Amino acid sequence: MPTLSTASPLQRLLQGALIGLASFAFAAAGWSLLQPLEVKTWDMRARWFAKASPATDSIRLIFLDQASLDWGKNENGLSWPWVRSAYVPILDFCRRAGARSLSFDVVMTEPSTYEDDVAFGAAVRANGRVVQAYFPVGETTTWPALYPSPYPPDEPLLSSPSSSNRPPSATFPIPEIATNAALLAHVGANLDVDGVIRRASLFTLMDRRFIPSLGFAPMLINAPRPTVAVEPHRLSLACSKVPLDANRLALLRFRGPSQTHQTVNAKAVIQSELNLEAGQKPLIDPSFFKDKYVFFGFTAHGLYDLRTTPMGKAYPGTEIHATALDNLLANDFMTDVPRQAALSLTLFLCLLAGAAVRLCRSATASAVLLISFLLIPFALSWSLYPAGYWMPFVAPEAGVGLALVVALTTNYAAEGRQKRFIKGAFSQYLSPVVIEQLVKNPEKLTLGGEKKPLSILFSDVKGFTSISETLDAQALTSLLNTYLTAVTAIIYEEGGTIDKYEGDAVIAFWNAPLDMPDHALRAVRAAIRYQDKLRELRPSLREKFGHDLFVRIGLNTGPVVIGNMGSLQRFNYTFLGDAGNLAARLEGINKQFGTPILVSKFTRDQAGGEFAFRKIARVGVVGRKEPVDVFEPMSHQSWELNKSVFEPFENALALFEKGNFSGMLDKITPLAARDPVADSYRRKCEELLRHPPARWEGVWLMTEK
Repeated sequence: MPTLSTASPLQRLLQGALIGLASFAFAAAGWSLLQPLEVKTWDMRARWFAKASPATDSIRLIFLDQASLDWGKNENGLSWPWVRSAYVPILDFCRRAGARSLSFDVVMTEPSTYEDDVAFGAAVRANGRVVQAYFPVGETTTWPALYPSPYPPDEPLLSSPSSSNRPPSATFPIPEIATNAALLAHVGANLDVDGVIRRASLFTLMDRRFIPSLGFAPMLINAPRPTVAVEPHRLSLACSKVPLDANRLALLRFRGPSQTHQTVNAKAVIQSELNLEAGQKPLIDPSFFKDKYVFFGFTAHGLYDLRTTPMGKAYPGTEIHATALDNLLANDFMTDVPRQAALSLTLFLCLLAGAAVRLCRSATASAVLLISFLLIPFALSWSLYPAGYWMPFVAPEAGVGLALVVALTTNYAAEGRQKRFIKGAFSQYLSPVVIEQLVKNPEKLTLGGEKKPLSILFSDVKGFTSISETLDAQALTSLLNTYLTAVTAIIYEEGGTIDKYEGDAVIAFWNAPLDMPDHALRAVRAAIRYQDKLRELRPSLREKFGHDLFVRIGLNTGPVVIGNMGSLQRFNYTFLGDAGNLAARLEGINKQFGTPILVSKFTRDQAGGEFAFRKIARVGVVGRKEPVDVFEPMSHQSWELNKSVFEPFENALALFEKGNFSGMLDKITPLAARDPVADSYRRKCEELLRHPPARWEGVWLMTEK
């Protein structure tokens, strides 16, 4: 059995590089589409590498949990919402313990119904280190003059523009609380597209003031005017630089599941303060809060402060602020690897994988390379996490995986020890008419051909690449088989011969091997039946496969060389010649005009009067010097139904060919909404009026195949 010729190492290297380049293009094009899967792999990394930092023990959490709510109701008669004076023991206990700060993750925007706001505000002032929260959304756009902020207006660091066209706004706590706090801080969730919180906003700029978040504000309590600078892609502090993304958000490094930071409930803190005031032993040793940053928040069911993070679906929002402070204190926020750097690395890996596997001649070595290259994106993405970088994993893995699969497939197809011939019946690639002629005339099973006129059809499914990407192999094969079976039957019924299928494309011809005086008419009739059949099939195809199929067809009639062509081992009955090239170009030109079928003047002239023909254009196609008139065929009934559009268009077309673009524009603009062809001419006339041609010969030049 003859064997395939072996490509040289240089040829294999170049082939592998091309495979790698194409695989990279696939990965780059799908980068954003793969992001939902990418963030899930990020969450896995975040959970795997989560661990406490040296700063973790500097943070304490007090939660108003369900047990505290039940205790307040059953033993103290406290209904929800609690009186604000109920929180005073928490303020007093943290002051007594010497906490660095106490941050309330509670926005108190309405006066208390118990009229105890003044007492609560006095306790806040007495503590002296309390951060109160406000919402960074609301109706107020100016910072109240008496409300505390670390920076007054016109500080140089505030030159960074807002990322929104709308001025920043806020919903503030009531004055009795806000004016007594050491600092106000903004709160709010920054959700990714999948609803998961992975990033935090450390600051906002409002009314020319730098306003910290609840996770940042505790650091500013003891140093109200530290060195802070807002720079592109980072926040510079006195002893650290926090990386920021394009939205000025910081990527969090989570420390672990909920309550990784030491936690107590509000009931225990309140009882401890009351016990100390009564001279009794507290439930919590005050040293638990000594020199600690303390956060107060809600975790009770129904208080709606549980968030979804990489650590889980019930992560208290207060702990997100605590995590941000932890990252600030430890100076270890995560950094996104720049997109260009990730793309460059992906390109390198795809090229290397494609070339290495294509050069490989051993099955064992190929398997080793396959495993090794698949592990590289995984190893990079996971090893860079401890160093503080989010290196994308999914898109690089997809690109490398595709390069490996294509290179291995190419090796199998082109570099086997023997050429793998697939023997089958002639009926699998020749029409029954051709087979009958070969049976009667076996001498035609030789290489060679004859010159004769053919009517040649090229068809292609619109947007088939996009369709194929949404279907699995079985569904795609079934869709193609259904479609090709239906249209092939029409071509055979009209006496045509299938030259070949190229994926979804069909190439057929008439007048060979049998002579057919009416071959042009048969070809036109087949094309119209082709579209009618597809229109009939469309509802069932949509129901079964979820897609509509639309086909573009090009027809031309002209002389070609037709015969058996190929090698002594394998050949096909096909044609060569410019007439076939023009038919292929006409199929593509349909895209320009929005037409389903285009035929050349040569086909129209030989098709007779069974069908009507609408002139579309005089076009100059790529690879052909002489322009050609092209027409859309249709039934006479269709012409009559649409002549209110076709006749005015035909009159306007004469103006276009004479170079009167403004005149044609006036006539076809009213038609454009009803006629895709008229609409294409409207756009063309507008373009030509903006950029008049130096020389006009009435030809629409096509720049693409």
